[in-house]
Amino acid sequence: MNPSHRWRRRIIAVLLAAAAVVISLLRWGGYLLIATDPLPPRLDAAVVLQGSITGEIARIAGAMRLLQQGNANRVLLSVPQQSYWGEPIAPMARRYLERNYGAELASRVDFCQTGPEVNSTEDEARTLGRCIRQQGWQNVAVVTSDYHTRRAGMLWRKILPKEDPSARFWVYGVPDPEFQARGWWRTRLYAKTWFMESLKLIWASLFG
Repeated sequence: MNPSHRWRRRIIAVLLAAAAVVISLLRWGGYLLIATDPLPPRLDAAVVLQGSITGEIARIAGAMRLLQQGNANRVLLSVPQQSYWGEPIAPMARRYLERNYGAELASRVDFCQTGPEVNSTEDEARTLGRCIRQQGWQNVAVVTSDYHTRRAGMLWRKILPKEDPSARFWVYGVPDPEFQARGWWRTRLYAKTWFMESLKLIWASLFG
């Protein structure tokens, strides 16, 4: 075979393989980030991870549904100690919960406050692990955005046994307004979320 023909065939094969990878990512890439667990019928608590403003509202709503439906006995809400302006977050969060879910359900929400040193999912897992141990809970659902579930589960499986070896957890993903797995590449916000979360997932997979 002519060498030029051989190289041409190799280039075409590489291009076809690259096209197949791109098409697969466009079709199924959004679902690669999602790994939500089926929950047991009863949980000691639903633990809400911090996120963006819209993401946090969705995560809180998902945890409160578990509380309303009787799947969880309590909710643990991860919150910073202070806002940007130096105001304590927990009292504001309590008022939000009472206004949106009623005083009875709001009274079943606890807070785990994080300091400025907590700036990653891994750091947050360590702090929340200690709060879970202090409460004496054994079975918890980690509530986060669906696109964050695979990475959160990976990091929690690494951290929680060190902080509380007796506790078991399940990752519960809720739909987030900032991401949609199907057609994620059609919307700038969804694409940005997918790209950033994919980089973080790769980093966590390679370097923990």
